[in-house]
Amino acid sequence: MKRSTLIAGISAGLLFILILIFGLRDIHRFRPDPSADPVGDSAKNVPTIRFVKNPQPVPAFTILSLDGQTISPAHLDGKVVLLNFWATWCPPCREEIPDLIELQDKYGGRLQIIGLSVDTGSQETVKRFVEERKINYPVAIASPELEAKFGGVMGLPTSFLVDTEGRVVQKHVGLHEPVLYDREIRALLGGPVEAKIETFDDTGQVLLANAKNATELPGVDLSKLTPKQKKAALRQLNEQKCTCGCDLTLAQCRINDTSCSVSPGLAKHLVDRVVAGK
Repeated sequence: MKRSTLIAGISAGLLFILILIFGLRDIHRFRPDPSADPVGDSAKNVPTIRFVKNPQPVPAFTILSLDGQTISPAHLDGKVVLLNFWATWCPPCREEIPDLIELQDKYGGRLQIIGLSVDTGSQETVKRFVEERKINYPVAIASPELEAKFGGVMGLPTSFLVDTEGRVVQKHVGLHEPVLYDREIRALLGGPVEAKIETFDDTGQVLLANAKNATELPGVDLSKLTPKQKKAALRQLNEQKCTCGCDLTLAQCRINDTSCSVSPGLAKHLVDRVVAGK
């Protein structure tokens, strides 16, 4: 073998070894670090469900379903309950009914969905609708008094979620993905759930009666008040009625209906009087 050929072969071999060494080093250097990769961090993609921290008992009521069944919180002990205010003429309500039927089927006796119709027509119309849709949970007509116990129903559908101890832990207004209800129900039943569970203080956003716990109100400027003045203003805001026709206190009206054009002026006048020491 010629000397030049031997040298070329040795050089090529050495070059291959060097490429291999440095290549492996660089592969290790640029290998993604799962702990530093936001896409690979599954915890960041876990959904969150939220429940009231210190929930209050569901308001007392006794109603008669369309099929003659007496319903009250006393009959629902140990079950997760979904109180669903709806109407036959409400498109989102009609859209979510198949999902509610499926949830009732899935959880059986551990869950009780109750449809509370706010229809103002005849009961026969609602009953016919229930039969046509093959609704598998009890449906009753919601009286204005029942709506008032839950702070009024400003939008449809509105659902109140009650835990197995008869406490209201969440409220949902409008149409939601059924997976949200599924996660919440499973969590309240103590089952495994791929979600982060958080708690929050109810300051009227779930049960309006808890507006008394609020330290801030939508559209009401309390920033210029001393702690003593703020306490006095909040007490009066929870005592004085709004005159818009809602039959709620000013605090409740501001939480329940931020579009109200009456309560902001009344609340401002009240706050100004507190500042002036009147």
